[in-house]
Amino acid sequence: MTPYILEEHAEGYLLFTINRPEKRNAVDYDIIDGLNEAVKQAANSNVKALIITGAGDKAFCSGGDLSVFHQLRTEEEAYGMLSKMGRVLTDLLLLPIPTVALMNGTAVGGGCELASACDFRIARQGVMAGFVQGKLAITTGWGGGTMIQEKMLHGNGLKMLIEAELYDTDTLKELGFLHDIYPNTSESGLKFMERFLQLDRGVLEAYKKVSIRKWKSMGIVERIDAEIRQCAKLWAREEHHLQVEKFNNKK
Repeated sequence: MTPYILEEHAEGYLLFTINRPEKRNAVDYDIIDGLNEAVKQAANSNVKALIITGAGDKAFCSGGDLSVFHQLRTEEEAYGMLSKMGRVLTDLLLLPIPTVALMNGTAVGGGCELASACDFRIARQGVMAGFVQGKLAITTGWGGGTMIQEKMLHGNGLKMLIEAELYDTDTLKELGFLHDIYPNTSESGLKFMERFLQLDRGVLEAYKKVSIRKWKSMGIVERIDAEIRQCAKLWAREEHHLQVEKFNNKK
């Protein structure tokens, strides 16, 4: 089974699917490389949008694969992984076409960071999502904290980050994290994008670049790196490793 699937559709969009349902679509180094490939292909082709989703109906993305990343112990080791994924999500954030997180299942921790890098977040009814990193004694480490506070009301975004809880779809929409909720149908992403896929890519790029210019003028790349470096410091502490051990022992 390939870890990800990348497909260009005739309707004018690129679809990236994390294909690790047995791991709740957790991110490992293969997924980081695949996302990087998807972002580059979307930037250098004629597609009008990029959709990111997960295989199956259990999880959109459960964050970083702890069986892989828990081996990282020091600040330097952690920063190497965090910054690699952070650069990919920054490129996704700054991609000059619309991007959609199609949340087919639960989004936990880094899964919410991946969704935060996208312009739009839509979810199947009944899905749960939340930035639970705080319960592992770390913060968002891929830039998602910076990104989501650019896209939500400050208090609502901060609430999600510091409560470190999972929320249901209705609450997520009330907070402004979700743009739409859909029943269980595989065509929801296409329906959501139907109107803007009818426009010329040049128009879509022009509007997206309004946001990109604002973010860059406010130093978003540097702010994301500062967030990643802070997480790397917390990652190296014994408190984090102990919480991960507790989490793994509960499985």
